[in-house]
Amino acid sequence: MDLVISHLNADFDCLGSLAAAGRLYPGALLSFPGSQEKNLRDFSARHPDLLPSLVRSKDIDLSSITRLIIVDCQQPSRIGRFAELLERPGLTLHLYDHHPATVDSITASDGIVRPVGATSTIMTELLRERGIEPTPAEATLLLLGIHEDTGRLLFPTTTPEDYRAAAWLLERGARLHLADEILSPELTTPQVELLHDLLSTLKTSEVSGVRISVAHASRPWYVGDIAGLAHMMRDMENLDLLVLVVAMADRIYLVARSRVPEVDVGELLRLFGGGGHASAASATVKGEPLSVVLERLERNLLLIVHPRKTVGQIMSSPVRSLPAETTVLGARDLLVRYNYSAMPVLQGEQLLGIITRKVAEKTVYHGLGDRPVTEVMHTAVMHATPDTPLTTVMDHMVGGDRRFVPVFDGDQLVGVVTRTDLLRHLHGSSRDGETLYDLERLSPEPKQRDLATLLRRRLPADSVQLLELLGNSGDEQGVAVHAVGGFVRDLLLDLPNLDLDITIEGDGIFFAETFGEQHGCRVRPHQAFGTAVVVFPDGRKLDVASTRLEYYDSPGVLPTVERASLRHDLYRRDFTINTLALCLNHDRFGVLLDFFGGQKDLQDKTVRVLHNLSFVEDPTRAFRAIRFEQRLSFQLDPHTEGLLRSAVRAGLVERVGGKRLMGELIQILKEQEPTLAVKRMAQLGLLPCIHTGLRFGPDSEQLFAELERVLAWYQLLYLETPLEPWTVWFLALMDRLDSPQYLEVCQRLMMPERLMERIFGHRHKALKRLQHLRQALGRGQEISNSQLYTLLHGMPLELLLYGLARSGQDELRRLVSHYLTRLAEVKSLVSGTELQDLGVPRGPAIRTMKERLLSARLDGLIASKDEELELARQLIVEQL
Repeated sequence: MDLVISHLNADFDCLGSLAAAGRLYPGALLSFPGSQEKNLRDFSARHPDLLPSLVRSKDIDLSSITRLIIVDCQQPSRIGRFAELLERPGLTLHLYDHHPATVDSITASDGIVRPVGATSTIMTELLRERGIEPTPAEATLLLLGIHEDTGRLLFPTTTPEDYRAAAWLLERGARLHLADEILSPELTTPQVELLHDLLSTLKTSEVSGVRISVAHASRPWYVGDIAGLAHMMRDMENLDLLVLVVAMADRIYLVARSRVPEVDVGELLRLFGGGGHASAASATVKGEPLSVVLERLERNLLLIVHPRKTVGQIMSSPVRSLPAETTVLGARDLLVRYNYSAMPVLQGEQLLGIITRKVAEKTVYHGLGDRPVTEVMHTAVMHATPDTPLTTVMDHMVGGDRRFVPVFDGDQLVGVVTRTDLLRHLHGSSRDGETLYDLERLSPEPKQRDLATLLRRRLPADSVQLLELLGNSGDEQGVAVHAVGGFVRDLLLDLPNLDLDITIEGDGIFFAETFGEQHGCRVRPHQAFGTAVVVFPDGRKLDVASTRLEYYDSPGVLPTVERASLRHDLYRRDFTINTLALCLNHDRFGVLLDFFGGQKDLQDKTVRVLHNLSFVEDPTRAFRAIRFEQRLSFQLDPHTEGLLRSAVRAGLVERVGGKRLMGELIQILKEQEPTLAVKRMAQLGLLPCIHTGLRFGPDSEQLFAELERVLAWYQLLYLETPLEPWTVWFLALMDRLDSPQYLEVCQRLMMPERLMERIFGHRHKALKRLQHLRQALGRGQEISNSQLYTLLHGMPLELLLYGLARSGQDELRRLVSHYLTRLAEVKSLVSGTELQDLGVPRGPAIRTMKERLLSARLDGLIASKDEELELARQLIVEQL
């Protein structure tokens, strides 16, 4: 039996989540573990028609529960008598919550814990994803849950997901007017009197730059809805953070509301045995006098309040600088290369000034590029320290129209604060609704998400152990270790991918060699790129690289590599979905770093480049864009598609070297369904970049569809003959080209001679033989085994399958199947020496005799070696 529960003192988020869980788990029992807030009790009395079917907790037989689903809670102490179920062996546990995990959080086998404004948002998204339409009553309960926990979508913890969920619920009949009716009730006389006392004791003080307001009062009896009074006081007095401490009967109730990110009131009130989230929380204390609780509150605030931001917390680092002797032209080139708007100029370690790209470009335009940069730089430069309050720098940059402020720790330049850093701080690191197309819009503070539980659930145990070993090795060497790229992307998409790429914020080759020595692995270093391949005893391979920056001297060429930060390393990658990094060091194991909105693009199923020059710098990204789009069933972002088409029109793809182009084409043809990718290449104009004669029309599409059937048929033969399917697809792609054009493509792609001979040199002869076989079948001619063998033997398998797809003839496919499964491996059992002993002269006569013997064996005229020898004797006599 399934049971869905929430926490004690349940609120509307609990009720909405319970209602949704009832739809997600049909037949489950729904129950509150204990009391409900007064607002919820009043609502239940007035609107019983909106409530789901609830079972009293005391009426539930715990022995019958096999699966427990917990919503809006993670603490065992908050689920009442149901906590004893957590100790039962074999119990399946699912958990859905929006509160942050704590040390005593319940560990579940499935569910979702995500930092949104309300658990009702998570449950709404699940209903939408699974195509479950809520009733208007269920939609109303979920909307009330979202509105209550997000302060009507105004708390700082409110996310875009909360707004989207609320809109979806309104479209399904949620009754919005109830939010105003329920969440803004009229005050009773006891509440008015309590509000008066709280306002009279309200005191505001500043802790680490954060204004905190505390009010307290006492009552010999219970007065309900303190949370409503907290909302009212916060809005009346326009308070950033408010904590109410009210002694009633034998308990002290704490309610906290926060509008500022520097204080997580959920964390604060967990110190009092309560809980909640960053914007709203509550706790109940028994057995302590009010004065003691107020003293504890004051001490705990000092521990919990995070100081206002300083320069060191948002600055970009490391910093590239220019020596004083640099010319203006050299400065311009570096500013363009690294896509910077400005750079500091140093004499040794002394800051002389700042040169901007705008000034450098104008100076070069006027023919003064050979002048020292010191003659045109800005010299009136403010600089800060890591401890400088951010507000100080903000006033200077906004009021003084400065692009950035250098940050010094003593005499050492340790960072810069840019306008983008300020914007990221002011508006958060969310990239919703905007596109990243400039390095200046890098987020210095990536979105972070703990994936440790997901990682252990989705990966084999030995893979998790390897990641932990890599992290431990990084801790020993004092370097940050991250898994990056496709492995992280596919982990989030729940796709199988154990191909690990590891980046090291330090010396990647030294890390690889040290790790290899510790674990008995071979290491192949590549000094030029700062990379290494670690080969394990069982043959597994691991790519290790130093975090690095790449720049391109011209379109289509290989990049020049320099050491850089993780942020810059990720920025050099092709698409946002491949820029996610997973920390492997022990203290942050499983923490996902997302600088460029890759998670959102995964969610939106979008392939997006990181900047406008992405395809200019590396035109082969056009092929990778198509490959990811089709493999993952994503869509190219419209702007990205426009940039790709522009690169094609500009002829940039045609400049790519043959080997690189061949590599990208092979990767596309190795895809599970290459037809979709090739068709997309045609749509985007990429096929003529390989050869002007390449097209993909209806005939080509029909050939590809037939080839897909032929390859599926071949796999069912379960033969051991090695086959690289991409070569067959390549033949089909070249089908409309004549021989000279075909040869031009092979030469353009710098195809290895052996491969070119295999799929080009034999092409004409193979197709001619299959045509002969097809004509014989058309005449109704019976084909003997030896004739079939003679026609097909020696033909490369790729050409044979390609020819089959071209013919589309079932009878021909039957003959080829017969050849491959019964005839291809048949050989004469008599050796050349034995034939010489019988009197056959050396040379061509031996080959002719063996061919005649083989034909007889194929046609069933002989079966054993003795019969072969006897037939040989007869043939020798006939020739005398």
